[in-house]
Amino acid sequence: MSDIKSEYESSLKSIETENKIDRMFYRPLGFIIAKSLKNTGITPNMVTILSIFVGLGAGILFYFPHHLTFTIYGILCLICANILDCVDGQLARLTGIKSEIGRILDGFAGDLWFFCIYVSFALRLIHEYPQWWYLFFPLAILSGFSHQAQAAMTDYYKTLHLFFVSKETGKEFESYEQVKARCEKMKPGIVKFFTCGYATYTRNQEKFTPKLQQLLQALKNKYHDNIPENLRIAFRKKSRYLMRYIDFLTFNGRTIVLFIIVLTGQVWAYFAYEIIILNGILIYVVKRHEKMCANFLKKMNE
Repeated sequence: MSDIKSEYESSLKSIETENKIDRMFYRPLGFIIAKSLKNTGITPNMVTILSIFVGLGAGILFYFPHHLTFTIYGILCLICANILDCVDGQLARLTGIKSEIGRILDGFAGDLWFFCIYVSFALRLIHEYPQWWYLFFPLAILSGFSHQAQAAMTDYYKTLHLFFVSKETGKEFESYEQVKARCEKMKPGIVKFFTCGYATYTRNQEKFTPKLQQLLQALKNKYHDNIPENLRIAFRKKSRYLMRYIDFLTFNGRTIVLFIIVLTGQVWAYFAYEIIILNGILIYVVKRHEKMCANFLKKMNE
């Protein structure tokens, strides 16, 4: 039993960044599937690609108005896509099969699911309210950009938290300069294309967080790669407090509301939730996190 528990924990990035639904449902189920696939030759990238198609299926099923059966199938597809999204990462950690393109694809899978959902919602609303047709695609586009920004910062803060757990768990936390340098050394091809795109993605994350970038530079100058454990613990304690708000921006946080909305049939409400509520939470989290980093900088300079 202790061996299974140890293997399960090794399949996770860190229990500190997992929310309750993940810990109770998605991660344990993902581990069971990942463990069963461990010696089959199925790679994490295969699972990621499958998750993308299953998630896109959810978006297509959500298009059909007044069809409860299709809506339920769409919900199940999205749940299955997220299970597969857990499986690919856990399988990668169990097998040691990791790749640059796999890491990037895994990060964008959720964006692709929701892009399809937003397009389906726009088409559905045009069908239901043809007199307002000119409103819905702009709302879908704005929701898509909002979602991308929210997902990017959620991923950034969670990966940053792992960086303060340990060198090993935080090794995926990279600066724009690090990703750019790696991209420049690559031969032309699909991997370089995606890596250069990821560099731009990382640069945008850094633009949102100037105080954090100052703190990281100060830590590098003062401690190099040996941040004191007491400082790591103090940062994680503050970071965990903000996780309760960041969790609203995760798959679990947004899909609870999404599932309620699609079951009621009022899909326009999700655009409002995405653009107004979730963007408001994002702004709050960034401001609080920047203030937290400014306080750490102040203490370091005293």
